[in-house]
Amino acid sequence: MNGSGLLKLKRLLLAVAAFLIVCQPAFAEKRVALVLGNSAYRNTAPLTNPVNDASVMAATLKNAGFDVVDFRKDLPAVETRRALREFADLARDADIALVYYAGHGIEVDGANYLIPVDAKLERDTDVYDEALSLDRILVAIEPARKLRLVILDACRDNPFAKTMKRTLATRAIGQGLAKVEPTNPNVLIAYSAKAGSTAADGDGKNSPFTIALSKFLPTPGLDVRRAFGYVRDEVLKTTNNRQEPFVYGSLGGEDVPLVPAPQKPAPAAAAAPTAPPPTPQSEARRDYELALQIGNRNAMNAFLAQYPSGYYANLARLQLEKFTAEDARVAATEKARLAEQERARLAAEGAQKAQQAKAEADAKAAEAARLAAEKAKQVAQDQAAAAEQKRQADAAVADRAASDKPAADQTATQPAAPPPEKTTTVAALATGSPEIDVVKSVQTELRRVGCLTVAVDGDWNAASQRSLTLFNRYAGTKLEIKAASVDTLDAIKLKQARVCPLVCERGYQADGDRCTRIVCAEGSFLNDNNECEKRRERKPVAKRDSDERPSRRERERAFHLQRELDEPRVPSAAIPRPQKRARAEGGGSGQIMCDAYLCRPVRHGCHLEYRGGGGPGGNVGNVEVCN
Repeated sequence: MNGSGLLKLKRLLLAVAAFLIVCQPAFAEKRVALVLGNSAYRNTAPLTNPVNDASVMAATLKNAGFDVVDFRKDLPAVETRRALREFADLARDADIALVYYAGHGIEVDGANYLIPVDAKLERDTDVYDEALSLDRILVAIEPARKLRLVILDACRDNPFAKTMKRTLATRAIGQGLAKVEPTNPNVLIAYSAKAGSTAADGDGKNSPFTIALSKFLPTPGLDVRRAFGYVRDEVLKTTNNRQEPFVYGSLGGEDVPLVPAPQKPAPAAAAAPTAPPPTPQSEARRDYELALQIGNRNAMNAFLAQYPSGYYANLARLQLEKFTAEDARVAATEKARLAEQERARLAAEGAQKAQQAKAEADAKAAEAARLAAEKAKQVAQDQAAAAEQKRQADAAVADRAASDKPAADQTATQPAAPPPEKTTTVAALATGSPEIDVVKSVQTELRRVGCLTVAVDGDWNAASQRSLTLFNRYAGTKLEIKAASVDTLDAIKLKQARVCPLVCERGYQADGDRCTRIVCAEGSFLNDNNECEKRRERKPVAKRDSDERPSRRERERAFHLQRELDEPRVPSAAIPRPQKRARAEGGGSGQIMCDAYLCRPVRHGCHLEYRGGGGPGGNVGNVEVCN
């Protein structure tokens, strides 16, 4: 082969190699998942939803294109450990490793454990032998390169915590799961409920948390952190703010979707619209809207550090003034509450008048400061709300102008199109109406600030109007109560804390956002004003004891007896005797014989003889002598 032929062969080989390199598809990310569901617990009441939830999640991940989805249900401890070992082997060359668990979990001394179906947990130390720690699951997914994700729907009310014996009084067994901070990068741990709280199984076949996960996690191109944000909002809405999912851990700055976005074909160069280049004003607007969505002082300070001047900097400063006014209001309210408590305490204890007068003055001053702080907060909120409404209106005008310009340019360059056929718009196919959504949103916010007690039903009835009237009264606003509007919704959203006071039944008192039972101290009782009042002591009443003093009859008898003993006794013979009456009664001699107790006729055939003696205290001088 000559030199020119060899050169042609080399060129051909290089062309084939280049073609293979260019045409070879990019290697897709490897995604693996382990799904565990425990319902059939052997030593406590079985659960209904965990296996159903795990089945839904397994199907969701399979439909999302995961390379491996290992679904296990009702595993004892040994089988669970074996499943984790096998899954660790699968995660060694994976980019995304996910573990989903539904069942019972428990927190002991700040550490979290998953409970297999054969666990007994008779003592608190049995957790270390019979349950699996969360750290063991993190070890199984540690080899994954891009994302290590653990989803725990295990924040249920745990029956084992109520029955197990405590071997140490200092060993804490908490409610729900404990807060966790992953030490390795690219780790996210999602709880169905915030640390220290419990989650609901729901009324249906699946829990609200799992339903929201299956709805948002498989969205193509959606960052996993934003997906969990949507899950949180959905669960809060479903449970009326009783359950808040939470995510612990952090990722980098790039989006990390569980399902990659589909590749869109590149449009023709002539038809591709040219996007306007970003301007400093548009970047400031984007960052300000992000800080406003976060809605705290740190976000606004970070924005001002990046944009210290300009239109959006002024808006951020108004938001900071609103936060400062709210903090001042909270501090003034707490100071007024403490001053009133001190005044009531001194009055109840009967302190000196000078102390009570000083406490009364302090309470009045604190209440005046609280009212001033309330007014200042309202002014700051109104200013921020007005500025935000103006900004939104200006932004809407700018967006319409920006969208109309390319359309006008395209219309000018294209020939006239034929009249369009009659079609049905997407809005016409939507279910529900915007008015009902606004009403539900306003009712939800009224419940949040404590003014609405009935359920959220989308009906702006008399109860909803009364709740908005209460809001106007306690918030100092003048919102229209006849109908719910977006302006009303925005005004209520500005209130960060409870507005309407909490009303409790008799025997209970308001303590923050809940009613607690009133417990009166010993010697006090709950009066008609729902307040503790000291019980009045009964004054002792002087009375005579009937057992110590003789009765009137006994006193008279003793008096007459003593009188007889003190007087000299007259001889019986000198006492005039009713002779005729004695004979009529059958006496023999008509004589009467008397002694110290009574007098009686002398018996028939007998007579009296005086033999001396007699007198008070002596023997009777007359003696009855019978033949």
